[in-house]
Amino acid sequence: MSTASAQPLPHAMTRYWPLVLAATAMLMITMGVRQSLGLFVAPIGRSTGLGVAQISFALAVGQFVWGAVQPVFGAIADQKGPGRVLVFGGLLLAVGMALAPMLDSSWGLLLSVGVLSAAGAGAGSFSILIGATARHMPAEKRSMAAGVINAGGSFGQFLFAPLVQAVISAAGWAAAMWTLALSALATLPLAWPLRRRGGDEAASQSQADAGISLRQQLHIALRDRSYWLLHLGFFTCGVHIAFLVTHLPGEIALCGLPASVSAISLALIGLFNVAGSLGAGWLGQRYRMKHLLALMYASRAVMIAIYLVSPPTPLTFFVFSAGLGLTWLATVPPTAGLVGKLFGPRYLGTLFGLTLLSHQLGGFFGAWVGGLVMERFGDYSWMWYADMALAAAAAIANLPIRESRPALQAAAA
Repeated sequence: MSTASAQPLPHAMTRYWPLVLAATAMLMITMGVRQSLGLFVAPIGRSTGLGVAQISFALAVGQFVWGAVQPVFGAIADQKGPGRVLVFGGLLLAVGMALAPMLDSSWGLLLSVGVLSAAGAGAGSFSILIGATARHMPAEKRSMAAGVINAGGSFGQFLFAPLVQAVISAAGWAAAMWTLALSALATLPLAWPLRRRGGDEAASQSQADAGISLRQQLHIALRDRSYWLLHLGFFTCGVHIAFLVTHLPGEIALCGLPASVSAISLALIGLFNVAGSLGAGWLGQRYRMKHLLALMYASRAVMIAIYLVSPPTPLTFFVFSAGLGLTWLATVPPTAGLVGKLFGPRYLGTLFGLTLLSHQLGGFFGAWVGGLVMERFGDYSWMWYADMALAAAAAIANLPIRESRPALQAAAA
């Protein structure tokens, strides 16, 4: 242990950055697949006769399942190592996407897209990937590493959205689903460098951290007010993202604009979030992460207000998407960073997975209620107003968060 910790930084960088790059590539695929599903709402509706609310409900269940499995898979990865979890997730994601065109009823869509593919994507998502790398990283590098990994997910959205739209236009939505299923199989070899359990940095934790059990750590975290405030902010973030990724194509169609505008808008969100994620990771090493989160949530309320008073042109949607992209999933690095700062990296996969569960509980309501609002009122106006109010609430909720680490004496009890 002492020999590893005394190694010069260049050697250490060659040791842990390959892990970061493998995690980045895996998240690029799993998030690229997930964040392109909004493009399927209209084609599935035309092909199967299902309503917007029915399709939205399947995607909403997928949002929840994606979050619900992450603390479970995160706990397995924390205890047994992430390798098998990542391989299982890649296979499940591929199976779910491949089955979707063959199970084109509301229940079939719920099973394939809402359960199977969502669970598979969750097994290869933020909590497992960031947790798998954080325990091998120096504490001062974790925020930047999380930003790089998160940027991979955003770049996946940038790559996959135009590809999916092109395949849908040329060969139909079923061919696009099968294309995504094949893409999911590319995650399997990426699990190999991430298979290791433990890490040099985890070994250098304090004696109290080294001996604490998962149950004791959960007991401490669930009694910590700052941890719950992170959950509250991340819940509202989930509402925003799921509503937009599911219903932004529908909003654009209501304005009489072609589907290509939807694909470009989703791609722009992903592209600009690459910069946002890297920026959030870099800034998290220099400024208080709770202030970064508050600023990002507040900016969303401002951007939505500007969008609502702007003319419904392609340029408006492109500028709106670029602005949202800067904060889209840039909330992940500081949120994961705060969880690690409060409780250390030992059980980061589990603890951050629970915050992602809150995020995706919000995602369930964002995707589903958006469809209900559309069917009830004929447009999404009330969802935009709710989005603004929730963004303001999230900004306020992050300000009282304490960035110092809680005492672990409770573990002894």
